[in-house]
Amino acid sequence: MSAATQTTAPASINANAATFPHPRAVKTAPRRILQQAGQCLIIAVLATASYFIISRFLVQSVKVVGRSMVPTLGDSQHYLLNRWVYSVHAPQRSDIVVLCDPGDHGFSVKRIIAAPGDTVYLSNGSVFLNGCKLIEPYLAPGTPTFTDLEDRDRLIRCGRDQYFVLGDNRQNSIDSRSYGPVPRANLLGPLIR
Repeated sequence: MSAATQTTAPASINANAATFPHPRAVKTAPRRILQQAGQCLIIAVLATASYFIISRFLVQSVKVVGRSMVPTLGDSQHYLLNRWVYSVHAPQRSDIVVLCDPGDHGFSVKRIIAAPGDTVYLSNGSVFLNGCKLIEPYLAPGTPTFTDLEDRDRLIRCGRDQYFVLGDNRQNSIDSRSYGPVPRANLLGPLIR
């Protein structure tokens, strides 16, 4: 036989032998891990930014602390604060709002009774708005509204961008009877009930 026609048998391959990954696959594994970590970081940053944008400018959860709005709102109840609506339209009478309290600079929940240019007169336990007795069906029957000095009548005029606010539980509320009309800038927005 000639050497040119002679063939050698192929080497046998052991099926149990370890297979090695392709060299490019070894280099891309750390790259995939970094890419996934980067994506997770981007998602976390976007979620955090979304939370802050939504809670600062759109809607925020609030908890009523205290009894100044009983019977309308109870102590420790949770509501949503609509933070954007007052950028579309002005606050309205009878809106229940969250405000920065001018007295202690904390947050409180009150009802808007009078808007800019309105006159509020407190007399004999009643509220008069622009000369007419205010009908307040949201109050418990027989609830009087006295001034902070119970034996005196009081006349308050709301100036430009000022709102007169009262708690629905008039005998247990520190409100515009104590600190006067509230500037528009102190009103954060109405509650969503």
